[in-house]
Amino acid sequence: MLPCHCPAPLQPGDRLRVIAPSGVSRTGGLSSESPVWQGVHRWRSRGYEVEIMAGVEEQWGYLAGTDSHRRHQLLAALLDPDCRGILCGWGGYGGNRLLEDWQWPSVPPKWIIGFSDITALLWGLATQGISGVHGPLLSTLGLEPQWSVDRLINWVEGIQPLPILTGEGWYNPSAPTHATGLLLPGNLAVATSILHTPIQPDLKNVILALEDELEPPYRLDRMLSHWRMTGALTGVRGIALGRFTRCHTSEPSLSVAEVLHDRLGDLSIPIVSGLPFGHDGPNAALPVGLMAHLDSHHGTLEILPLNAQ
Repeated sequence: MLPCHCPAPLQPGDRLRVIAPSGVSRTGGLSSESPVWQGVHRWRSRGYEVEIMAGVEEQWGYLAGTDSHRRHQLLAALLDPDCRGILCGWGGYGGNRLLEDWQWPSVPPKWIIGFSDITALLWGLATQGISGVHGPLLSTLGLEPQWSVDRLINWVEGIQPLPILTGEGWYNPSAPTHATGLLLPGNLAVATSILHTPIQPDLKNVILALEDELEPPYRLDRMLSHWRMTGALTGVRGIALGRFTRCHTSEPSLSVAEVLHDRLGDLSIPIVSGLPFGHDGPNAALPVGLMAHLDSHHGTLEILPLNAQ
């Protein structure tokens, strides 16, 4: 994987367009009490023009409209010369469907911001050499602590460096404690579904940053075993783990921690867990495809400044 390039920095007054590229909203859509409006307010309070595109509340089964409908939203936002960034309203499922036989238009790069199912768009964009932001959806931004909101907006406005994130480094006497590589953050389930497809970036020399929710331990085991057996982890320089929330089960089971240690702990690469990103808690913005440094001795993940990329 080659380093990605960031779109031009945003500045107050810029227009941002809101799309729904995945599933139906599970948090009230655009009702007056919806968390989406809290996210809109946070962007508008920083001086941005936020436009919610027509049709985001469409429904086709579990999807926010047909594939063609959702592709039209994405394409219209990308082609709009007055739109400087794309805010994904919510996740769910379906982002990967948009990229089947998809051609990214030849337009100046624009920020795409989201996480969870939006992993598919972020990784697809990275194959074009453009960095998006793995960060809060519009429907979750209102729940973020102020430091997380500042981190996201400061990054897209070109204010750097990003503060270092701290978690828990894993001790492995046979593994190095430091790794530098291109950061590739995403949701484990979505990333697993696009392995060995055209929207999977090259995984060599990357630092994977993974999170997930609602996946019982045996499913996490199955996904990570798939990564191992396909050789997808060969060449990965380090792994940064965020939260794996609501992944418990009442059935006899290994714990999430036991599965992660069993499936990853023998890879002889630095691993840091418990980092503040993912569902159900602070979701620190992580740029896609930029150089980062992982330190398992101190339990830190550092995004290197752009002038050091």
